[in-house]
Amino acid sequence: MPAAALVEILVVVAVLAILVPPLGRYIAAVYAGGPAPGDRMFTPVERVVYRFGGIDPTSEQRWTGYLRALLAFSIVGFVLLYLILRVQGTLPGNPVDLAAVPAALAFNTAMSFVTNTNWQAYGGETTMSYLSQMAGLTVQNFVSAAAGMAVVVAIIRGIARVRSATIGNFWVDLVRGIVRILVPLAVVATVLLLLAGVVQNLTGPTTVTTLEGASQTLPGGPAASQIAIKQLGSNGGGFFNVNSAHPFENPSPWSNTIEYVLILLVPLAFPVAYGRLVGDRRQGRVLLAVMVGLLAASSLIATLAEVSGNPVLTEAGADQSASAAQGGGNMEGKEVRIGAAASGMWAAATTSTSNGSVNSMHDSFTPIGGGIALLSMLLGEVSPGGVGVGLMGLLIYAILAVFIAGLMVGRTPEYVGKKIQAAEMKLVVLYLLAAPVVVLALSAVSVVWGSATESITNPGAHGLSQVLYAFGSAGNNNGSAFAGFGANTDWYNAALGAAMFVGRFLLIIPAVALAGSLAAKPRVPESSGTFPTHGPIFGVLVAGVVLIIAGLTFFPALALGPIVEQLSI
Repeated sequence: MPAAALVEILVVVAVLAILVPPLGRYIAAVYAGGPAPGDRMFTPVERVVYRFGGIDPTSEQRWTGYLRALLAFSIVGFVLLYLILRVQGTLPGNPVDLAAVPAALAFNTAMSFVTNTNWQAYGGETTMSYLSQMAGLTVQNFVSAAAGMAVVVAIIRGIARVRSATIGNFWVDLVRGIVRILVPLAVVATVLLLLAGVVQNLTGPTTVTTLEGASQTLPGGPAASQIAIKQLGSNGGGFFNVNSAHPFENPSPWSNTIEYVLILLVPLAFPVAYGRLVGDRRQGRVLLAVMVGLLAASSLIATLAEVSGNPVLTEAGADQSASAAQGGGNMEGKEVRIGAAASGMWAAATTSTSNGSVNSMHDSFTPIGGGIALLSMLLGEVSPGGVGVGLMGLLIYAILAVFIAGLMVGRTPEYVGKKIQAAEMKLVVLYLLAAPVVVLALSAVSVVWGSATESITNPGAHGLSQVLYAFGSAGNNNGSAFAGFGANTDWYNAALGAAMFVGRFLLIIPAVALAGSLAAKPRVPESSGTFPTHGPIFGVLVAGVVLIIAGLTFFPALALGPIVEQLSI
């Protein structure tokens, strides 16, 4: 592995080790309901929002009310964003006079950003006006991320509370997540990205003369501010068409490192917050260890696969060895300033979270490298997953793991003092089935239905990987894609939009119901028969359950896609 890649890994690990614990403690204080750091600054802002929205911050909601508020907020957000996109040609903030976004694409994009998927079947600089980018897409980057954070906080309250009929107030959780966490972090991140050379202006495209004397038009726009929350909020939707592979979004190894840290920062901080909110920091540490272990494994495999090069290119006479003149490895579809190693690391991180941004084209990865990116999404994005929703998914797996452990010893399972019974397990099963069913069903239709197959640019095993990757990305609210796959058709705009809806809301519904069920339960005192859920054995069990569930569900499809493609070369 190149020395520069090793340095970047060490820098990322060191920065995360420094920032994650205090951020986790801060997040816990924000959602705990008592005094929190920054009250003097943030409380007046929150009061204005509550007064304007008619919100009583002292009232709490049952899980049904919490869920209704979240769904209503999401529906209104979807409608408003869809309307902005459909009439953007008549609105200001459109320096290049871009036309309205077509209906099917507007539906897909609105559903994508409201569900925190940020799938993009369009080129940002050629499709979206500055107003659409700022008032539409960037706003959803904040609020959809904050909604996901609110859901996991509701689940944590369900675990922590005893005989409680309520799980908090969605509107308060939403506002505090935006005002106290996402906005301050985004401001700092924007400044860092500006210093690293990311573009931020409102002047429109600029025509310049190149060194060869040719004329070239360079796109501009408010990119840095959108990139900051795109990475922090596990959004991933880029300002420009090729996302973080674009030099105006990610101009150097330094900006690449900054954005890589931003992708992982908040998801890794949530287990720390969880341990504090349930009153047992060990519970948070074991889940954090599971996240880091799965992420490290996928990062190592993907990076080594790309650094080792593509044997097909070697047979064609391409030199993929590292030297003073080149970084080496499989450089097809990658940026020279970033290299194969940093591209592999990013691919693993962005698909292990529900981020979805790319600094290289995953379609050009080796089969095993692209397969790891695909598998990372199909795990349910729990390694570490997105902001809030990653921990939500891992808590579901933890409950399933403790249920399995209870069956093995013939005892009613308990998790953090709460008995896990039939009602909870039904909700867990609904959660675990929703995304896989829609991913596999729609992928199956797309590889046999005539007009849908026209979008597949590489028939055969790689073509199946393209389709499965698209629906795996949509169904798990990731948003990344295999470049080269023609997604901007009526079928894929509608089908992927449906997968995004299922992957977001048909998981959130049982998760919030589970929070209400757990909150109403009494706490059971520990006994000699209680299975400990704070040690390494439980961590291994949770990781094993995650891998087994994904393997049983998706291995046949993976075997026909990236696995057989890798074996064929």
